[in-house]
Amino acid sequence: MKIILPVAGKGTRLRPHTLNKPKSLVRVAGKTVLEHVINSVSKVKTDEIIFITDENGGIIESFMKEHYPNLNPVYITQAERLGPAHAVWLAANRIKPGDDVLVVFNDTLFVTDLTRIPRLCEGLDGLIYSKEVLDYKRFGVNVMKDGIIVDMVEKPDQPVSKLAQVGLYYLRDGNRFMNSLAKAIDLKLTVKGEYYLPEVFKLMIAEGMKLGAPEIDEWLDCGKADTLLSTNRYLLENTSCSHYCIEGCVIIPPVAIHPSAKVNHSVIGPHVSIAEGCQIECSIIKDSVINANTILKNVILAESLIGDSVELTDGPQRINIGDNSVIDMGGGLGGNR
Repeated sequence: MKIILPVAGKGTRLRPHTLNKPKSLVRVAGKTVLEHVINSVSKVKTDEIIFITDENGGIIESFMKEHYPNLNPVYITQAERLGPAHAVWLAANRIKPGDDVLVVFNDTLFVTDLTRIPRLCEGLDGLIYSKEVLDYKRFGVNVMKDGIIVDMVEKPDQPVSKLAQVGLYYLRDGNRFMNSLAKAIDLKLTVKGEYYLPEVFKLMIAEGMKLGAPEIDEWLDCGKADTLLSTNRYLLENTSCSHYCIEGCVIIPPVAIHPSAKVNHSVIGPHVSIAEGCQIECSIIKDSVINANTILKNVILAESLIGDSVELTDGPQRINIGDNSVIDMGGGLGGNR
């Protein structure tokens, strides 16, 4: 199996946290989004992982070399922003006859058993993983008949289906899938100037291919600050995380605290993730994500997302601070800044 991971895209809904790093390297529940994705797909036998990156590809490559030195993935740059289907098509030269393909977008995390793919795909050409939602008007949905997708509708006004596509796709014949992507591009099947996968899948359906829509167990959005915090809560509650005792502190699980973080005289939790290199003193923090090398002193935080290398002191707040910020809520910096 070849796995395609499109990680290009600016992550504008997560700014300022994505101003100087890819959205896949934002942390949640003690790991980056990318680590959660890699750990999920590692459960299936993989011949090659193909990253589709943008100008930040070097950051992704450095991260992978440090954290997954044995994987040796391939990196392809999407120089033109022509949409997700175009990004996937850029991997065409890596897909050979006989290859099956799994495409995983990292705006969301998923909870499902990928080892069930062979059984779920019996009698089918591919799987468009889905999740039933109430607010169907926000999503592209699959229209089903006898267990087979017969149509796809983007943000329907009427409830033709509530089965939303979640950004996880399996194609048994990867080479044929790439040919369909190329055909959609040749036909210029764009939406607002970009190429999207539903147009490709509709071509495949018209050609007689049978696509199923298995439902995942959970669909976890990492694309906005508020939904990232919701995902952080879910993952902390449902995965094994560190919540060891720290002398002089009250730890209310579930939390994830990196072993290199220094936490003193503080109340931490519930639902707090603290990354490596952090220093936290005399603070109360709940329902928050604190990224790497951040210093917090005498603060009270709730429902907050703090970037890398932030310095924050004094004062109860609800805040959303990007990387490399220095904030003194007590005014200690005064006129020296």
